[in-house]
Amino acid sequence: MAAYKVVITDYEYKSLQVEEDILSELNVEFVRAQCRTEEEVIAAAHDADAILNQYAPITKRVIDSLTRCKVISRYGVGVNTIDVEAATAKGIVVANCTDYCLDEVADHAMALMLSMARKVALLAASVKRGVWDYKRGVPIYRLRGRVLGLVGFGRIPQNLARKAAAFGMRVIAFDPYATKEIAAEFAVELVDLPTLCRTADIVSVHAPLTQQTIGLIGREQFVLMKREAFLVNTSRGPVVAEEALIEALRQGLIAGAALDVLEEEPIRPDHPLLSFEQVIVTPHVAWYSEESEQELKRKVARNVVDVLSGYFPAYWANPQVKAALALKRKP
Repeated sequence: MAAYKVVITDYEYKSLQVEEDILSELNVEFVRAQCRTEEEVIAAAHDADAILNQYAPITKRVIDSLTRCKVISRYGVGVNTIDVEAATAKGIVVANCTDYCLDEVADHAMALMLSMARKVALLAASVKRGVWDYKRGVPIYRLRGRVLGLVGFGRIPQNLARKAAAFGMRVIAFDPYATKEIAAEFAVELVDLPTLCRTADIVSVHAPLTQQTIGLIGREQFVLMKREAFLVNTSRGPVVAEEALIEALRQGLIAGAALDVLEEEPIRPDHPLLSFEQVIVTPHVAWYSEESEQELKRKVARNVVDVLSGYFPAYWANPQVKAALALKRKP
């Protein structure tokens, strides 16, 4: 009989071999599920010792139903699918992976920025329709000397700041938790959000999704932005108020937007954002490369093995639960 039951609530990967190999270090029953609702998660995981989670809801109701769970490990940086407060109150470690796609997301944001600045998607689509005319992309501005405004200044936007600097851009950032010392290390000026919106030629969103950041970029911010400014979002969809963005595009308050994340995913075929030729939408792919996917899978599974083996995980979102747990540092 297996010593532990580990349930993966949902997944979109072709293979779980990486997870199986790491979990095989313990005597584990590995249960694969494809849950979409609270009820399905409760049915699959109520007696699990550990949970791997991608998108399925791990709400307070789900957490209250867990009888043996010691750790919930999420595929990703954000833990917005999990009621972290409820898990902490129950003494459950909430683990994640904060460093698996630093280059990928920064590279994707840079690719979206370049595509918007050079009107790549718009002009490519125009050529495919038989129109060979550079004036379809007018106006295009030189990137060197332009101002990139970073909303959030964690490790991914820090990475992006260095890439943007190589293109000759000036970089500013809004992040109430960033220090002047870390900003100086990247030659970035810290400003408040209104100043960033008024100053930036490209606004790139990197804030985590919390109660405080829902709708952080909304009507008030769009009104402040330059009419030739672009918005890029590779963080979480709800950080940008979608209806306000649609109205800003309709009214010409900004020049365009490039979005890898949306309030609801996948996007509906009739979604208004798809009707704007100055909008690029990619399918929440900024995190992905072959290397980052394998790294994510390894680290998420390793979190589970560490906790079930009596060790603190390398990554966790609720370190305040430490005092309640009889875990030790891994040698």
